[in-house]
Amino acid sequence: MTVSELKCCLKPGCRAHLVGIGGVSMAPLAEVLHGLGVVVTGSDMKESRTVEHLRSLGIPVAIGHFAEGAKGADLVIRTAAVHDDNPEIAGAREAGIPVYERAQAWGALMSDYKHALCISGTHGKTTTTSMCTHIVMAAQMDPTVMIGGTLPLLHAGHRVGKGDTIILESCEYCNSFLSFRPTTAVILDIEADHLDFFKDLADVENSFRRFADLVPAEDGVVVANADDRNTMDTLDGINRHMFTFGMGDYADVYCENLEYVNGNGHFDLMQEGKKLARIELSVPGRHNVENALAAAAATLTIGVSPEAIAAGLHAYRGAERRFQCKGEYNGAMIYDDYAHHPGELHVLLDTAKTLGYERVICAFQPHTYTRTKALFSDFVQELKRPDITLLAEIYAAREKNTVGISSRDIAECIPGAIYCPTLADVTARLKELARPGDLILTVGAGDIYQVGEALAGMTEETQTLPS
Repeated sequence: MTVSELKCCLKPGCRAHLVGIGGVSMAPLAEVLHGLGVVVTGSDMKESRTVEHLRSLGIPVAIGHFAEGAKGADLVIRTAAVHDDNPEIAGAREAGIPVYERAQAWGALMSDYKHALCISGTHGKTTTTSMCTHIVMAAQMDPTVMIGGTLPLLHAGHRVGKGDTIILESCEYCNSFLSFRPTTAVILDIEADHLDFFKDLADVENSFRRFADLVPAEDGVVVANADDRNTMDTLDGINRHMFTFGMGDYADVYCENLEYVNGNGHFDLMQEGKKLARIELSVPGRHNVENALAAAAATLTIGVSPEAIAAGLHAYRGAERRFQCKGEYNGAMIYDDYAHHPGELHVLLDTAKTLGYERVICAFQPHTYTRTKALFSDFVQELKRPDITLLAEIYAAREKNTVGISSRDIAECIPGAIYCPTLADVTARLKELARPGDLILTVGAGDIYQVGEALAGMTEETQTLPS
């Protein structure tokens, strides 16, 4: 069955079983399909608020994966974390039930929307997708949304709307976004990443070029970062309408009269020499000015007014795990961030250094062995910048340590760095170090956020440390 045939199947009465239904991109998919009249069932490994919510909609969700789990389904859709050896996947194939990736299902659904706004890039996807969501909501366009993180506005990472706009964070890993059907494709930047899948930067760039080529030639738009050389080189000669954003008037959409108020960028949003609106951001850092320009450019392509852009951007106060304040301990402020690539670390530390704290203490947890090995020297360079650096052990995620690397190796290359084998060790050392005037950053894509939460909840009397 092709993706086109899949779209034809996703009609009222079709029986679709979703494996990993509680996932960040699977739960909204389940809701959208349910709203279309598809008979949705699912399974997940554990109970969660998301699972409870899906059940409240009338979607049966089983806990655990069993060979007979997909019995009676017309098709199975799986999250990328579910592999071929999963009993339900193996059982479905043995029974002759077609199995699809969740990205294929999203792609099949996209053509039903007038505007399919897909935000991609190595860095900044979650923030820019969240900003776009705020803007489109301010414009009262009732969008469907899928974000790779929790947005306070939605109290979730997704939203099922009734309008003609869908907004999706679009990841290049495993070429997932090549199953999408964007009408507006946003490319924020391109760097070498996910090198457990891609061979090198050229391979990554090729994937993004193929993504841009998915945009309809007649009326689609590619929104591109004019300040990112890799992006512009990748898109050189493309036969698609290009709409660029950047920090200067060489871009189609740009900023003038930029100033920072309490670290938050305020600027004039410009297009071809004309001021569209005064933007007053509620999140700090130059990188968020760049993300805001991307979100403004993207939403302009779908007809959003400058007034709604200004209102939406002002209302955005961050997504979960994006420079998120966790509280304080012993007078030190604690912030958590998802940064897991040297480029993201650089931006985060640039922002931290502008906020006026006496010391910046960074507790970093590398994410995956392959990324740590491939970008080792870059991680070392960035992690020399904080006043104090702590290294938690590498978060394995989907990998086994076949490359023989440890966070200890990074720590040994950084004068004064502290290696902590467990999260409990990280928490204990931060407790010893924290003093008034410090900014403590817990950083990484794994479970390092638990350290900040534990530290912020500490009293001198008692506290359970994460292990």
